[in-house]
Amino acid sequence: MAKLSPFTRRRLAAFRAHRRGWWSLWLFLGFFALSLCAEIIANDKPLLVSYRGELFFPVVKDYPETAFGGDLPILANFKDPVVADSVTRHGWMLWPPIRFAHNTVNYEAESFPAPPSARNWLGTDDQGRDIVARILYGFRLSILFGFGLSAISSVVGVTAGAVQGYYGGKVDLLFQRFMEIWSGMPVLYLLIILSSIITMGFWSLLLVMLLFSWMGLVHVVRAEFLRCRQLDYVRAARAIGVSDATIMFRHILPNAMVATLSYLPFIFSGSVTTLTSLDFIGFGLPAGSPSLGELLAQGKNNLHAPWIGLTAFGVLAWLLCMLVFIGEAVRDAFDPNGGKRA
Repeated sequence: MAKLSPFTRRRLAAFRAHRRGWWSLWLFLGFFALSLCAEIIANDKPLLVSYRGELFFPVVKDYPETAFGGDLPILANFKDPVVADSVTRHGWMLWPPIRFAHNTVNYEAESFPAPPSARNWLGTDDQGRDIVARILYGFRLSILFGFGLSAISSVVGVTAGAVQGYYGGKVDLLFQRFMEIWSGMPVLYLLIILSSIITMGFWSLLLVMLLFSWMGLVHVVRAEFLRCRQLDYVRAARAIGVSDATIMFRHILPNAMVATLSYLPFIFSGSVTTLTSLDFIGFGLPAGSPSLGELLAQGKNNLHAPWIGLTAFGVLAWLLCMLVFIGEAVRDAFDPNGGKRA
């Protein structure tokens, strides 16, 4: 195992001293780990089926009804009384704790939306889908979207800020004018127009939002490169013929990464908030996708079922608070006085 440098150990100690951020990180990682196992926790298919001495894994692979004594070569529905009775007589089924996927309709409910019960722990939405399952899948979708958008935006923003700050002069001037024009665009209206023209999926929405999300880091990285480009070690590297790319990304960039890492959690939370807002107004992910914003919209449209809106709002508020607390801890950890404040 590689030994940590003194700088890294100091920063890690300062981060751990920030108790609110430290425990928020572990809570966030724990819930994210659960969401990664959403198919095992909430699914309308058994985890394991034993039938006539043979093992089947419906969560991983689809099986026809004929494999379990049915008559039709269609996808097996293990909640069908005929299939369930056949499996019970010749074997057994191991079900997940929640027997609903994010798109499974509970037809046994008397009305939609149904209040919380032993079968649906947080009730159902206005289409009869289990809210716990949709929150579990929606949380994972929001986090993966935020991770993807933050990572790609960081690469683009750091590269743009490095080029702008390192070369300066006309490059910096022209890029600053472009940034002023591009940042003045009505982002929300453009996203709504693009969403109405093309059918948005996960990757297409990620690409559209990337057009504007990369600008957050440019100014931070540019300022660090403008400060470092006149230092002695940069001048010495130029004098001995080191290429500009090597100086930028091997010598100067590590100094700029302190500010970049401090800014990343807030970019992440902004990405999640933007996705939730677009889903709330109906211009985000396709209809039916598990989304916190879609649950908030259902809560607004079904005020007689407060469990929908309150649950979605509580999960979203908790998620954003965790991300903000983690961001504060990261910022203080890289601040020279952060450890003392924490």
